[in-house]
Amino acid sequence: MEALLGWLIDPLGYDFMLRALATSAIAAAVCALLSCWLVLIGWSLMGDAVSHAVLPGVVLAYVVGAPFALGAVVFGFLAVALIGAVRSTSRVKEDAAIGIVFTTLFALGLVLISVTPSQTDLNHIIFGNLLGVSSADLIQVAILGAVVLGALLLKRRDFTLYAFDPTHAHAIGLSPRLLGALLLGLLALTCVVALQAVGVVLVVAMLIIPGATAYLLTDRFGRMLVLAPALSVASSVAGIYLSYYLDTATGGMIVVTQGAVFLVAYLFSPRQGLLGRRLRRRRSAAGGTALRRTAGEA
Repeated sequence: MEALLGWLIDPLGYDFMLRALATSAIAAAVCALLSCWLVLIGWSLMGDAVSHAVLPGVVLAYVVGAPFALGAVVFGFLAVALIGAVRSTSRVKEDAAIGIVFTTLFALGLVLISVTPSQTDLNHIIFGNLLGVSSADLIQVAILGAVVLGALLLKRRDFTLYAFDPTHAHAIGLSPRLLGALLLGLLALTCVVALQAVGVVLVVAMLIIPGATAYLLTDRFGRMLVLAPALSVASSVAGIYLSYYLDTATGGMIVVTQGAVFLVAYLFSPRQGLLGRRLRRRRSAAGGTALRRTAGEA
C-alpha cells in the first residue's frame, strides 16, 4: 500500500507534472464533451479536418503576435468553407473534399513552421509539449476550456436536438446552420486547448475516442455526456503517470491509454461489446433449445 501511495505521490513533487496534469485534465474534459456531439452527428472526419487545418492559423498567429485561438478559429472556418465549396461546385464527394482540404492546409502549416524564424521550437504545435507547459499556458488553456465548456453546457439542449433532428430544430425556430457554425467554432477553440497536451496530430484522437467509447457503454445521451469526460480525464491522468515511469512520449501515451479503454469497451461492453453480444446470442440460442425440448416432451 505504501509503495502504491509513493508511486502516486512521487510525480506530484514536480511543478511541471502538476501543470501537465491540470492541462491534460482540462483538455481531456473539453475534447470528450465535444466528442459526444461529433460522434452523434457523424462529424468525426470534420473533427479530423478542423484539427489539422488550424495549424497554419496557429503559426500565423504566432508570427503576428495574435492569440492562437484567433488564428485557429479563422482557419477552422476557412477549412469548412473550402470543403463546402469543393463539394458543391465539383463532382468530388465530401469525404474526398475533406481529405484534400485538411491535408493541404496541414502541409501549409508545416511549410510555415519550416520558414518561420523562432527562438522557440514550433514543432510542439504538431506533437505537443505537455511537460513544457508554463503557468501562462495553463491559464490560457483554463480560460479557453471554460469558454468551450460553458457554451456546450449552455446550448446542450439545442445541440442535442440539432444532432438528432435538425428538421425539428428548424421547425421550432432554431437555426441548424447557426448551430453547426457554433459547433465548428467551438471545435476550433477546442483544438487550441488540446494543442498544449497532444499536438495537432493527436488532437483528433481526443476528439473522437472518448465519445465513441461512451457511445458503446450507454444508450442515453445524458449519461454519455458524463461518461466520456470521466473516462477521458482518467485516461489522461493514467497516460501521464505511465509516460513518467516508462519514459515515453506523454501525448502519445495519453492517446494510447484512451485507445486501450475503447478496446475494453468494444470487447466487454454489456450491451454493445463484441463478447457481450456473442454471450447474449449463445444464451438466447440455449434458451430457445431448452424451450423446444420442453415443448417436445409435453
